[in-house]
Amino acid sequence: MVISGGDLRPGVKVELDGTPYIVTDNQWVKPGKGGAFMRTKLKNMKTGGIVDRTFRTEEKLQKAEVEERKVQYLYHDGDVYHFMDTESFDQFTMDEKVLGEAGGFLKEEMIISVMSHRGEPLGAVLPTFVELRVAETDPGFRGDTATGATKPATLETGATIQVPLFINIGDLLRIDTRTGAYVERA
Repeated sequence: MVISGGDLRPGVKVELDGTPYIVTDNQWVKPGKGGAFMRTKLKNMKTGGIVDRTFRTEEKLQKAEVEERKVQYLYHDGDVYHFMDTESFDQFTMDEKVLGEAGGFLKEEMIISVMSHRGEPLGAVLPTFVELRVAETDPGFRGDTATGATKPATLETGATIQVPLFINIGDLLRIDTRTGAYVERA
């Protein structure tokens, strides 16, 4: 499928030199002389690198063939994560490097989406918010709520995040998976 340079918007996936990219930012520019063009920031979906590219609005680009499928997280063994496709029940693994920071918020039996390009996994799309228990943190003290200070807390999945001082071991927290930030107690 082909897309023109003028149709590039954040979230659109294009293929350049066989590599899938996702548009993260765009700016339409119409100079006094000459044709209009689109100034974009593209994120490499394999490496995570950001590149700045300019495209003429009439330029034709190949749309990236990125598949997204629902999978269930099973478990992880060292730096390898095991998943099962929810439709075909095929099991497969994904390396910790490909999964990135998302691995720290995966709970067993969680349903997520996995993106792949020509059969090669690119990464995971988690729910925006997940609820996880605090496994380890320093004890909270009465009256420590007004300062806005934070402390590190290790979650049941092994991820470490910053939480307010009043959070204790065993508390169920709502976490924003996009930023890895504490939102509220659940």
